[in-house]
Amino acid sequence: MKPRGARVSGRLALAMATCVWLGLCAGGLRADDAAARGREILGKWEKSVITLRLTMKMRMSAEGRQMQEEESTQEIRATMIDPSGLVVCSLSEADPSQMFAAYMSEEEGYKWEVDITAVKIRLADGKEIPAKIVLRDKDLDLAFVRPTEKQAQAFTAISLSDAGKAEVLDDVVILNRLGEVVNRVASAVLDQIAAIAQKPRMLYVPGPNGQSNALGCPVFALDGKLVGILVNRVVSGGAASMSEDSGMLTVILPTADVLEVANQAPQAQ
Repeated sequence: MKPRGARVSGRLALAMATCVWLGLCAGGLRADDAAARGREILGKWEKSVITLRLTMKMRMSAEGRQMQEEESTQEIRATMIDPSGLVVCSLSEADPSQMFAAYMSEEEGYKWEVDITAVKIRLADGKEIPAKIVLRDKDLDLAFVRPTEKQAQAFTAISLSDAGKAEVLDDVVILNRLGEVVNRVASAVLDQIAAIAQKPRMLYVPGPNGQSNALGCPVFALDGKLVGILVNRVVSGGAASMSEDSGMLTVILPTADVLEVANQAPQAQ
């Protein structure tokens, strides 16, 4: 017959093991629930995450003398925010002259100029629509793009009027559209809010998934509401090495701030 103390210890160990098992199961259920909600959000809004093709001429001059000029075409991510075709993206990606200026801020006499000569909205089905940048906000790193001609069809667009909120360590879903190598398929990743800045304005700081090639993309709370759009936050004169320690960080600009600027965008002709 086992001593009474041994029986108590055995029951205590069993109870502890059961608690750990239940905790692991609960954690697994929460993760499964977040994944399921992420798939729902992707299925509903993937057509709203689009690609912009921009052709641009870039010129660099030093002390008034032109040193370099080149033309290139690049693709960036963007989000459709109005059925008429209004698109929002990161200005620092659409027009990198601001980033060049920040990067070269300690180099006197150097100047970068970027002329965007063509813009096309590339939809999820591959259709391309000629467009133009209609509004820029350097402080918020936002650019707004519209088709050059009014479109007959309405686009699948994420509404900015029903904003979501998040707290530190809340799960969020980031939608993206990948590159040509995988046929520009839409993607979704789970991330967490790492921090919330309050000054000089409220900004959400995403975790590592939000810091990876997702500028211009939408970020959702698990309830399906839009938390904001991923943009660059740059402190003038401090981005010499292009890292958060020296003046630049990818952040989530709250939906209400995006809406305030979007309301100023010229209407479709």
